[in-house]
Amino acid sequence: MNSTTSTPRISLGPNQYYWSHDDLKQFYDSIAESPVDIVYLGETVCSKRRTFRFDDWIATAEKLTEAGKEVVLSSMALLEAESELKMLRRICKNALFMVEANDMAAVQFLSAAKLPFVTGPTVNIYNARTLRVLAEAGLVRWVAPVELSREALKAVLAEVPAGVETEVFAYGRLPLAMSARCYTARAHNLPKDDCQYRCLDYPDGLTLRTKEGEAFLAINGIQTQSAQTQNLFAEMEDIKSLGIEVVRISPQSHHTVNVIKAFRRAIDGDAVDVDALQEMMPVGPCDGYWHGRPGMQIG
Repeated sequence: MNSTTSTPRISLGPNQYYWSHDDLKQFYDSIAESPVDIVYLGETVCSKRRTFRFDDWIATAEKLTEAGKEVVLSSMALLEAESELKMLRRICKNALFMVEANDMAAVQFLSAAKLPFVTGPTVNIYNARTLRVLAEAGLVRWVAPVELSREALKAVLAEVPAGVETEVFAYGRLPLAMSARCYTARAHNLPKDDCQYRCLDYPDGLTLRTKEGEAFLAINGIQTQSAQTQNLFAEMEDIKSLGIEVVRISPQSHHTVNVIKAFRRAIDGDAVDVDALQEMMPVGPCDGYWHGRPGMQIG
């Protein structure tokens, strides 16, 4: 672990939602001009989302690389079919870009090929012993599970293997769980196999509310998310002091570039309008997990 205050780089996580081809292209065109350092590309939720094909992701990766960004290709978090395994193999064998493994099948493929890799937040790493095992398999950066508290993360960082970077999910609706059932299709009384691509109607997920009207969760196809947006903006000095190398921002349909710019200013020590940042969120902020409390709370 880096024992001195570090200057984290900013990453943009893989887009969790289903957007049109034009919206994706315009979005990543804007990201090429943004002050982000690392960009993760690829479909991580549902293989039926094909507005961008593999070649489109590679072309986008090449353009972002030309713009000076480090690019990582992300794999899916839940594999259910041979066709998905076939795509996973293609991603792992791309030979151009490092891969973010979001399940242990990807870890196995990459380790067997002796390729360096990143693990995403859906790979359950909760202690330094697991990190050491994966580092021996080729791990060079891990994204901490979103429910890992600051104190638990600090304990892991005290024993992090040399050469392994740590990344935290600093902004975005939290990816909580994956299921074989498509919740968005079910909300429209449609079977999963005939979902009619209704996720396109919800570019930031579908917010669920309790009977009392409180925003509780968001559904995004087969993925369950937090309704609130995780926001560790106020914890930036603490993140620096812990020696965390990368802070992740998760894409949203609006204001992502402005969020990136706000985090860049915070890392550089400049003043930022925190209220304006909160107004960019679909519902509102949360940071409970970081403080060892229920995730939807404000620490």
